[in-house]
This record gives sequence, C-alpha cells and structure tokens, in this order.
Amino acid sequence: MARASAGAGVERTLFSLILLVAAASGARLPARGGGAGIRAQQQTRGGASGTAVFALGSFWRSEASFGCLPGVIRTSVGYAGGSKAFPQYRNLADHAECVKVEYDPRLIQYQQLLDVFWASHDPREVFGQGPDVGNQYRSIIFTNGTMEARLAAVSKEKEQAKDRHSVITTQIQPMGTFYPAEPEHQKFELKRKPQLLQLIGSLPEEELLSSTLAARLNAYAAELCTTKTQKMIGSKIDDIAKKGWPILRDI
Repeated sequence: MARASAGAGVERTLFSLILLVAAASGARLPARGGGAGIRAQQQTRGGASGTAVFALGSFWRSEASFGCLPGVIRTSVGYAGGSKAFPQYRNLADHAECVKVEYDPRLIQYQQLLDVFWASHDPREVFGQGPDVGNQYRSIIFTNGTMEARLAAVSKEKEQAKDRHSVITTQIQPMGTFYPAEPEHQKFELKRKPQLLQLIGSLPEEELLSSTLAARLNAYAAELCTTKTQKMIGSKIDDIAKKGWPILRDI
C-alpha cells in the first residue's frame, strides 16, 4: 500500500505541475511520441501541430530558448544540414547542432519562432557562437515548404537591415533528415538540476523527450522563461518543498 500511495503522489505531482506550467504559458498538453532519423513535417490542418528546426550554436541552450514559449508543445535537440547518415556528437561531419520545436499554430506563429531565433544568438558570427567555435555551430533556418522559406527570407532581410556594416551569416535551406541527438544532450539544462528531475518523478528518457513540462522546466532551469513565469514556477517549487516535497496535492 505504501508503494502504491507513493506512486499516486508522484502522479499528482506530475499532473499538477503540467497544469500549472501549461496554464502559465498557454500551451496545450502533448501526446507522447518520439523516433529516430525522421523527416520534419509541417502539419497545417486544424488541430495539428507544426514543426520548426533551427541551428543557432550549441544546442544545449538553444533548446531552452524555445521551451517556455506559449504554444510550444515539446522541444528536442539533434543534427541536420549535413550529408553523413546517422551522425553522432563526436562524429558530426558536416551536420549542425540544432533544435526541433513542435508547436501549436493556433497559439504561436512561425514568425514568432523566427523572432526568438534571431534574438537568441548572434547571426553575424562567421564560425560559431561565442566560445563555441566550429562548423557545427553555424546559424541555419531549416524550412518546410515555400511559405516558411519566404517568411525566413523576409525575417533575414529585416535582421540585416538593422546593421548594413556586417553580414548576416544565417543560411536558409530546406529541411532534410533530422537526427535526434543522444539522450545525454536532451533537456541538458534541466538535467543540471537533479532536484527538478526528481520533482517531476525522474521521467524515463522517452517521456522526458516528449514532455511539455520538461521543456518548460528546461527553460526555467536556464532562466529563459519570462520574469513572471520564472517567479511563478520558483514560488510553486518552494511551496512544494515546504509542504512535503516532492508531493504536490493542489495548485
């Protein structure tokens, strides 16, 4: 009975935190899913999710940059833009590190994701981002179809217009195969805070990859949510600890 009660407590913690963070961000709850070496698909019918893929430097922080946006369902990191089949972190060849963002088009538009892309890195750097130097850290917008390509091109021109004295290095190219990165690279910022992982029940890797809650907490761990959301999540976590962490009985 004690083991069953503990399990029920973890379920309440998970469910309550999901409701909490989803309500704060306006996000819909995700269906579980995953897979390796798949083609990124832009779904346009009513109720379907959209997928966007960006390369903007090291994918650890890049993933966290999108995780707390209202309407983002889940995030993951991987490799794209190269010719090698099944690249690995230590053997990328000509691939770039990138982040895949699955989102609800009714709550957030592709243009808004582009805005975050430009704001989250320096697209004028030639061979990397800050201390991360190398071809795998180049800036790329991967597009699904003509409309995304047009939006990306327009946004790039607007970014270039801000300063004509230096050139935007960002590439715009059609999306090919997205290869998910190894498990240790997924939700990297969240995994640096073991207490947060325990708080949501130490999810298996597959569930961590598909979890909206994990995407939000990954952004929270990197301090990339809005100030209001950072404070709200922090307050709720403190409250859980005072009442008998990790069990959350209400919100």
